[in-house]
Amino acid sequence: MGTAPSSATRSPPTAATNGPTSTTASTTPTSTPPTTPAPASAPTAPVPPSTAGQVVNRIPTNRKVVALTFDAGANGDGVNAILATLTSQKVAASFFLTGHFTASFPNLAREMAATGRLGNHTADHPHLPTMTDGQVRRQVTSAQAAILHATGQDPRPLFRFPFGDSTPADLRLVNDLGYVAVGWTVDTLGWQGTSGGRSVSSVVGRVLTAAVPGEIVLMHVGSNPGDHSTLDADSLPRVISGLRAAGYSFVTLDALGTG
Repeated sequence: MGTAPSSATRSPPTAATNGPTSTTASTTPTSTPPTTPAPASAPTAPVPPSTAGQVVNRIPTNRKVVALTFDAGANGDGVNAILATLTSQKVAASFFLTGHFTASFPNLAREMAATGRLGNHTADHPHLPTMTDGQVRRQVTSAQAAILHATGQDPRPLFRFPFGDSTPADLRLVNDLGYVAVGWTVDTLGWQGTSGGRSVSSVVGRVLTAAVPGEIVLMHVGSNPGDHSTLDADSLPRVISGLRAAGYSFVTLDALGTG
């Protein structure tokens, strides 16, 4: 564990989430909210002391396990492919949703909740260090409410900072709201797209080169906004087979002991 590496600070467009499923959901945004009332939120539980005050970049274990994580913020173009791969390969994954994505793609959010572990990625992916404590709090709590309303799943205790960027005050605030801040061991950089010089092979190579016990892999569910490539979705079968060939199995972020 420890604080996020400098490579964690970036400013990509956040892609939409994918998760394992046996059905094909529409990736067309919808503004129609669920008609059922939102479930009541559970009381805030304290985060484990071992995870407080820091961004967790690796699951602390000697076991050869990997956590595949997907950020969802902009669009859902790769979601169905990701969910289909995860389901067919029987692989667990975790998904960090923004409130905006959840409201735009409630059916996809529900399918991700049914097949993986959800986390909070703020309401609309702002740069939190430039915001007041009150604004940061609203970003976190409004996303939590949207995710809970659409899926019935409380995203606590998993939270990921937009761009991987935070201040000590931001960390204290999200911890006080019951969240563990989760970073990543490796960013596939698939979000940069083919126009950014990335490819399926480069995505697979980054994940396998960085493989260590407890590796947390950052991927995205959406397409690049310029070239519309979905490299993370396209590379996922090879990522899974390559990690398995190296002796790794897959876990959700509940392996942090927060589940």
